[in-house]
Amino acid sequence: MVSTTSLKTSKSEEIFAAAQKLMPGGVNSPVRAFKSVGGEPIVFDRVKGAYIWDVDGNQYIDYVGTWGPAICGHAHPEVIAALQEALAKGTSFGAPCALENVLAEMVIDAVPSVEMVRFVNSGTEACMAVIRLMRAFTKRDKIIKFAGCYHGHADMLLVQAGSGVATLGLPDSPGVPQSATANTLTAPYNDLEAVKAIFEANPDSIAGAILEPVVGNSGFIPPQPGFLEGLRELTQKYGALLVLDEVMTGFRIAYGGAQEKFGVTPDLTTLGKVIGGGLPVGAYGGRQDIMSMVAPAGPMYQAGTLSGNPLAMTAGIETLKLLKKAGTYEQLDRITKKLSAGLLQIAKETGHESCGGQISAMFGMFFTAGPVHNYEDAKKSDAAKFSRFHRGMLEHGIYLAPSQFEAGFTSLAHTDEDIEKTLAAARAVMSGI
Repeated sequence: MVSTTSLKTSKSEEIFAAAQKLMPGGVNSPVRAFKSVGGEPIVFDRVKGAYIWDVDGNQYIDYVGTWGPAICGHAHPEVIAALQEALAKGTSFGAPCALENVLAEMVIDAVPSVEMVRFVNSGTEACMAVIRLMRAFTKRDKIIKFAGCYHGHADMLLVQAGSGVATLGLPDSPGVPQSATANTLTAPYNDLEAVKAIFEANPDSIAGAILEPVVGNSGFIPPQPGFLEGLRELTQKYGALLVLDEVMTGFRIAYGGAQEKFGVTPDLTTLGKVIGGGLPVGAYGGRQDIMSMVAPAGPMYQAGTLSGNPLAMTAGIETLKLLKKAGTYEQLDRITKKLSAGLLQIAKETGHESCGGQISAMFGMFFTAGPVHNYEDAKKSDAAKFSRFHRGMLEHGIYLAPSQFEAGFTSLAHTDEDIEKTLAAARAVMSGI
């Protein structure tokens, strides 16, 4: 494992240089380009358990986990074995398969709000479809989203979206017409009074509100006590729907997601990441009367050739089986708490202002005294210091998300030894920046 500042990445540099001539920015998703942390990305060769190996042969402890899905560890043997068996039967049917029923039942049993579910191929697809469904069901056009919450790159949601948008310094995106976002109203996360004011100004025209129940795309920001409960009350009062975007939190902070953790049941939920077990998948679900609006049961159209494909369903089923074992979330919480508390303590001891925390297998730290309750607070953190910290950790064999505005993830594959090595690296790096 890399343990000094002599990180050799010549092959990564060569491949990335070639990639920049072939793909915009050399990547297929913006945050991968390391724009906010400087330097160039490492090019992965393989992953296993809690570890990454790059094309130069360097090994790293991974806290990105392919941005969330690798909650059981990369390339888990039981998931891989099931995929190999499924692969022999074909990669895509474009027709019903029994595996869809199995995963649907597992999701419905686990997630409190979900009575019916529709599988799609990404979190963006799920959020795009759920907005259309909200509008179809309520016969209203306006939606509320929260600054710094990211719900994919659909036009109407690419407003104050945090994550990659924040990393690139783009408040919105060129190519999104004003008409597409005219009905998107924004409020600060954790600010219930702002939401009340929006509803009072638009009492009969808001279809609903969508948010990350625990923000992961402005860094890790949990809800303040009463915030989710207040949103539930407000949406009900004004005849609007509440949507929890659990693409990131679903099956990660609890088996039933944030809605189980906080005891707040939305009308609709979006899911992804974990339920694909490492393969592309998304889903949206909720109350049966709302979901019955979706074609072919109802008039709201949404379709996808690869939706519910046997490989994604298989990976999801096997991953959820692993997560349902006794002690899973206790272990995730214990290991992540050890990491998060350790990082904050080291920052304090080495003279760096910091704040952060964790819930189950999701964590984050900001280089600011805080507290950080929303995207505006997050922007006060020392991004330049984070860049130096990120590079230093990389050189010590620790792979963190290449943006101050991303949450971190642990997995069942992370060991106490991994955490101790990570904290030792953090102490060395923070002592030198």
